[in-house]
Amino acid sequence: MRDLANWKGCPAPQPVLIEGRYVRLEPYDRAVHLEPLWHDAFGGLAINPLLKYFTQDDFSGIEAFDAWLSAVQAKSGWITEVFRDRATGNVVGMANYMRADPANGVVEVGGVAHGPAMARSPLSTEAHYLMARHVFEDLGYRRYEWKCHSENQPSRTTALRLGFTFEGIFRQHMISKHGNRDTAWFSMIDGEWPLLKAAFEGWLSPDNFDSEGHQKRRLEDIRAELATKEQA
Repeated sequence: MRDLANWKGCPAPQPVLIEGRYVRLEPYDRAVHLEPLWHDAFGGLAINPLLKYFTQDDFSGIEAFDAWLSAVQAKSGWITEVFRDRATGNVVGMANYMRADPANGVVEVGGVAHGPAMARSPLSTEAHYLMARHVFEDLGYRRYEWKCHSENQPSRTTALRLGFTFEGIFRQHMISKHGNRDTAWFSMIDGEWPLLKAAFEGWLSPDNFDSEGHQKRRLEDIRAELATKEQA
């Protein structure tokens, strides 16, 4: 744990452009990104089945999606980052920095929406690596959070794969879609970041993929091996 005797807090997250090997993170610009997100990344109304565990109701069309995204940015202070596949130039998904607490160095990643084009590719892993790296290295945060509906097993599995630590279930945390939501909490902290970063970079290396783009080693296995070496 870092020495906090002279802690002065962190800057609040701001929209940021980050270039990766496979994906580019772009600050959300309604004129540039609204239609590609809705039509290309999410397939229009095909996004609605993905909202099962989200608090917002199904979208009736692009206007409702636009209104929701504008509201969470204006009222809740979400910083939306759009994911663009560098190989194709297509918009493929998004995530948000949210519930920032700069005084304590805590921020959450949420509103995560991966389009089908991100499946079975390095895109989603690199996108979350780049978002985490920005939080810890550029902004100096101490804690990075991931939260989801306790019944959202795919989200929980993703959080663990990425290296977030499960911290427990907050019972009756909120009301979602007119029902109770228990929330699963996960986090990364700054002291863990060097090992997590090394695992991400090892997994994302071109050497970790065969000629058909399939991974040779799992991210979890790389992380476990690095942890074992660190303890030796």
